[in-house]
Amino acid sequence: MASIASISDMKARALTVMSTRSQDQGLVSDVASRQGLKPDDEALSHASDQGRLVPSFGWHPWFSYQLYDDLSSNPTYDGTSSGKISHYDHILAPSPSSKDVSFSEGLPDPRPLSQFLRETKSRLEKHPLALVGEVGLDKAFRLPQSWTSAYEARRDEGLTPGGREGRLLSPHRVQITHQVAILQAQLRLAGEMQRAVSVHGVQAHGVLYDTLAGLWKGYEKEVTSRRDQKRVAAGAEDFSDSSEDEIEDGSGPKSTNKRKPNLDPDKLGPKPYPPRICLHSFSGPAEVAKQYLHPSVPAKVFFSFSIVINWSTGGGDKAEETIRIVPDDRILVESDLHTAGESMDQYLEEICRKICKIKGWDLREGLEKLGRNWREFIFG
Repeated sequence: MASIASISDMKARALTVMSTRSQDQGLVSDVASRQGLKPDDEALSHASDQGRLVPSFGWHPWFSYQLYDDLSSNPTYDGTSSGKISHYDHILAPSPSSKDVSFSEGLPDPRPLSQFLRETKSRLEKHPLALVGEVGLDKAFRLPQSWTSAYEARRDEGLTPGGREGRLLSPHRVQITHQVAILQAQLRLAGEMQRAVSVHGVQAHGVLYDTLAGLWKGYEKEVTSRRDQKRVAAGAEDFSDSSEDEIEDGSGPKSTNKRKPNLDPDKLGPKPYPPRICLHSFSGPAEVAKQYLHPSVPAKVFFSFSIVINWSTGGGDKAEETIRIVPDDRILVESDLHTAGESMDQYLEEICRKICKIKGWDLREGLEKLGRNWREFIFG
């Protein structure tokens, strides 16, 4: 929060700011009320101390254990102290009771998912350009150890509460089934509100794709096979009843020439999946990216890259391979930094220059492309 005042002096024209947990939802909303981009600022053609920020409201997978799914038929929490222990034993692996029951006792009382969804919907209504994010899945994350007097003595009062703040990591991870339930609920809300989402995925690229694809199942765009395209081009009548005439591009879901109702996903109103998706600091292989780029996918999927994640963790070669195969109009850039100001500008400039070099773009041409992509992601 101490860096908010520096936003007006930044070179970046607009920032997309993510919330992640209970402590920062209201903070992001309050700052956006003062410095939020307005719907009529789409051109971004003028510099302004106001209209610099697009808020995002979501519950990050790192904090998904703090929610319980009261929308399910078997909620994991009943509001009692013993129910709290049971909730954490159910959704964490290994279960805390098998190691140290005091670990669960030191965690916050779980909040109902339905309450968070209501609060988020209200904030999305208040901020018409707001996104849903940051949400996602993370198989690598481990919960930090409980607060002790030693940790408390070293706390930084300048940081938003709720973070790790130097605590060592425990052995406990959030089970992926619980993460998926929390993610699906937020993706459905984004679909209902027709908002873009920012999605986090670490060591979970397959299950993340399956989760998204499960929501858009039945809404896929109809794709004509190459054989049928040739028939149409030649004016030939299609007498085939084979179900094996498949797309031959070697990636993504396969479509056949079996006729389905010709439903245009863009004309069906709110749907159970977001209209636009940013896979932020995308670390998956190029083959995974190709799945999201298959022509049958009804959502518009963007891939964002950052120096902090994609190049500082030794994944630069993989990121370059993905950037080369991603269409020019699907690439976004980010700092993935928690403080605004000069450092954020530097990280943004560095990733812009790197992508332009990889793509072979002139710097000005590349920045214009990236700017258009960001506007498309935000405004649709």
